[in-house]
Amino acid sequence: MLIFVALMAKETVETKNIQAQNDQDQEEKWPSYTMVEKRMRKIYFKFYKETYKGSEIDRKTKELIAIAASLGFGCAGCLEGHLKKALQYGATKEEISGAISIAMGVAAASVVDQTDSAAKKLQIKHFD
Repeated sequence: MLIFVALMAKETVETKNIQAQNDQDQEEKWPSYTMVEKRMRKIYFKFYKETYKGSEIDRKTKELIAIAASLGFGCAGCLEGHLKKALQYGATKEEISGAISIAMGVAAASVVDQTDSAAKKLQIKHFD
C-alpha cells in the first residue's frame, strides 16, 4: 500500500510538472496574450471557440478559410495551426493549395487596387 501511495504521489508531481511545462510553452508560443487582461482573453477565446462550432460551413472548409485569412493577416502561428487542423479534418494538398492560391490572388488584387486608387487621385496613366 505504501508503494502505491508513493507511486501515486510521484505521478501527481509529474503530472503537475507536465502541466506547468505546457502552460509555459503556451505562454512562449503566444506572448501577445500576456498584454491582454484575463477578462478580455476569456471573451476572445470564447468568441474564437464559438466560430468553430458546427454551422452551415463544415470544419474542413473553416480551416481552409482560416489558412487564407492567416496569410492575409500575416499570422505565421495561425497559419501553422490551421494547416495542421485542415489536414486533421481531411483537407487534401490540392484544397490547401487552392486556399493559398486564393489568398495570393486577393493579395495581388489589393496591390492593383491601391495603385489604381493612387493613379486616379494623381491622374497618372502610364500605360493607357
